[in-house]
Amino acid sequence: MTPPSAAEPPRRSGAETRAAIRRVALDLFTASGYEATSMREIAEVLGIKKASLYYHFAGKEDIVRSLVEQRGAEAEDLLAWLETQPRTPESAKAAVLRWVESFSADKLHGIRFLTANPLLVRTLAGQGGNRIGSALATLVDALAELLPRRTPADVLQLRMALLSINAAVDASARGDFSDEDILRTARHMAATAMDELLARQGEMKSDD
Repeated sequence: MTPPSAAEPPRRSGAETRAAIRRVALDLFTASGYEATSMREIAEVLGIKKASLYYHFAGKEDIVRSLVEQRGAEAEDLLAWLETQPRTPESAKAAVLRWVESFSADKLHGIRFLTANPLLVRTLAGQGGNRIGSALATLVDALAELLPRRTPADVLQLRMALLSINAAVDASARGDFSDEDILRTARHMAATAMDELLARQGEMKSDD
């Protein structure tokens, strides 16, 4: 059997191909705009046939929907993991940090795109594509149940810690911040908020 040429690109698995499509599509959507980007352009940048692209995604909207679905699935996985942990405030902190630390530079690009295209996000949500929103709401409720005492302010602080990545992306919009700056700061803010929340919970418990 003739060995493959060194010039041939490495074969990707289906999951790797879908991830590469999402990454390239987001880059093009950001550079040229969602409406101006065609499926043909995405295929050309990837170096694959247009038919191969359509094998994985029915269209541009399907690519964006898969991005939302991916984060929704990750939130559901985190909820499943949480159910295997001790029902303690420390498990709530561990889950929040596990979520925040799961973000990478590629996922930051996804947040930026979704933030910049609220109409598209609302359209997807109207079509039943709000999996991430419902999954995060369920996750926040499950985390709040691990707090011995919970006021509306406690639940709000918990939610802010969980969404520290989103807050960091918004705050960095008008400045020269690297992706690593954003990720590091978001992780620090999440840990600080949860440490303060757990300390307050401990003080309230000791007053009983």
